[in-house]
Amino acid sequence: MMLDTGTASSEQRPVDEEVDAVVVNEARPLPVRRSPAELVATQAAVVGGSFVAGAVVCAVVARRRSGKAARRRKRSGQGSIAASRSFLVDVHMLQR
Repeated sequence: MMLDTGTASSEQRPVDEEVDAVVVNEARPLPVRRSPAELVATQAAVVGGSFVAGAVVCAVVARRRSGKAARRRKRSGQGSIAASRSFLVDVHMLQR
């Protein structure tokens, strides 16, 4: 029930409100509890799927990066790389 506050008088009168609702008489059963073995199997499936998805993303990113680097080397006409060592910084020995 709502109160009508739009009247000029100081007294408030109740206003009926129509509600469109459905009454539920029967209670729903609780979800069935799963055994610990089922929970572990579900968790293992999620972990396995996540690992595979991560490996695919890493492979795609590595392939895209190597393709860009190869195109850059072909365009740059600086010379071919004879040897390469990687420490904290990449060091390349160029053939002359």
